[in-house]
Amino acid sequence: MAEAAMSYPDPAGGMRSLRVLARLLDYPTGELQAAAPEMIAILDAERRWRPTLRTSLKDWCRRLRDADLLDLQAEYVALFDRGRNTSLLLFEHVHGESRDRGQAMVDLLGEYRAAGFELDARELPDYLPLFLEYLSTRSEADIGRWLGEIRHILARLTARLEEREADHALVPLALLGLIGAEGDVDAHRETVKQEAPDNTPEALDAVWEEEAVRFSAESDQDCALQSAEGRRLAERKRATHSEAVRVLDPIARPQGDPS
Repeated sequence: MAEAAMSYPDPAGGMRSLRVLARLLDYPTGELQAAAPEMIAILDAERRWRPTLRTSLKDWCRRLRDADLLDLQAEYVALFDRGRNTSLLLFEHVHGESRDRGQAMVDLLGEYRAAGFELDARELPDYLPLFLEYLSTRSEADIGRWLGEIRHILARLTARLEEREADHALVPLALLGLIGAEGDVDAHRETVKQEAPDNTPEALDAVWEEEAVRFSAESDQDCALQSAEGRRLAERKRATHSEAVRVLDPIARPQGDPS
C-alpha cells in the first residue's frame, strides 16, 4: 500500500483494515490504484462489518483501480479542498479555528510520541488518515475508546459526504460500524440537508472576508469568544460520549460464504 504518513515501530498485529481506510481518504495516486487488490483482500478479511458494507468498500476499491487518475484527483480536490464541512481535520469540526484546537493538537501529538510515533510528513496531528494510521497499531480497547470520542464527528462527516454522493462516506461509516454506531448518522442527515453549501465561489469568498476581519484590532476578543465556544463544544462532547465503547467482535463467516 501507499507509504504511511508517520514512522513507528513495527507492531505485532494491529488492525490493518484501519490502514486501508486511511489510504482511501488520501489524495489519489498511481500507487493507491496499484494497491487496490491488496486493499480488497484486507477489507474482505475484516469480519466486524456487515457484508453489504464490506462489499461496498471492496467495490469502491475496484472503481478507484479502474478510474482515470486525473479525474480521481480533481474529484478529491473538489470534495476536500473547498470548504470546511467535509474537512478531514477532526478538531476543525469541534474547535473551528479557536486556540483550543491548537492545544488539542498538541495533546494528540503528545499521545503519538508517547507511543513511539513520529510524524514524517507535513500533516497536522488531527488529519483523519494520519489518526487512523495511529489507531491501526493500538489495542482494540484504545481503538474503541478513540472512535467513541469522535463518533459525533464521524456521523456528521458521513452525512455530509453522503449528501455529496461521495464514495468517501464509506470510510467514516465503516469506522462507526466497528463500534456498532452506524445508526448515529440518522440523526444528522436531515440537518445536513438544510446546510448551506460551503464550497461555492460565493461561500469561499465569504470565508476569505471573515478571515480578514479577524486580523482587525478586535481579533484578540474574537479569539477569546471562539475559544470559549470551543471549550463548550468539547465539554458537551465529553459529557455525551463518555460511556465505554468497544470494537465489535468479528462476525463468523457462514459456511460456504465467499463474500
